[in-house]
Amino acid sequence: MSEPVLSSPPEVAGTVFGDRLDKAVAYHELLATDGSTRGFIGPREVPRLWQRHLLNCAVIGEAFEAEAAIVDIGSGAGLPGIPLAIAREDLRITLVEPLLKRATFLGEVTQALGLSNVTVIRGRAEEPALRRRLAADFVTSRAVAPLGKLAGWSLPLAKIGGSMVAMKGSSVHEELQRDAELIRAAGGGEATVFTVGDTLLEEPTTLIRIPRVS
Repeated sequence: MSEPVLSSPPEVAGTVFGDRLDKAVAYHELLATDGSTRGFIGPREVPRLWQRHLLNCAVIGEAFEAEAAIVDIGSGAGLPGIPLAIAREDLRITLVEPLLKRATFLGEVTQALGLSNVTVIRGRAEEPALRRRLAADFVTSRAVAPLGKLAGWSLPLAKIGGSMVAMKGSSVHEELQRDAELIRAAGGGEATVFTVGDTLLEEPTTLIRIPRVS
């Protein structure tokens, strides 16, 4: 198997990652090589890692206050948590991943990049022990589950007054209407849909924020 051709970071990456761009480049390389070989990133995704994955995830930092505690559930290969941790060193980020092989990879990435603001936990968001352990300011995720189920997993990990802030696609409004009862049952309040990265990316990232009110 031939080695993947690694693309150089686009100019906007310097704006998004600042003086930590070298860590983003190193993460890009880990995803394109080891991450692809181990099945965490599909080979078709490798040429578009910067735009569709690293930058798309990093810009969600616009949604979080300084020094917030954030939990990324179903982190997989580290998306969105790792790019977010690189772009926002002030955030305290916990990556929650149930599969051993992925959790192992996340630990390796965190150590290789020297991300002192990241903690990796192998576990499922719905586990009672994890809910007792974590009380985040924000719980984030990317492509994990339909909105209603996602709210049931995310909101109990946030403190009262905290929020889930999930990356979603164009169907988010339909999901919100369909799953409104499940969101309320999970303790969710009024949802807000918005975009980030509007001045940086060709396709801004769509987020939904749902506060935990009970």
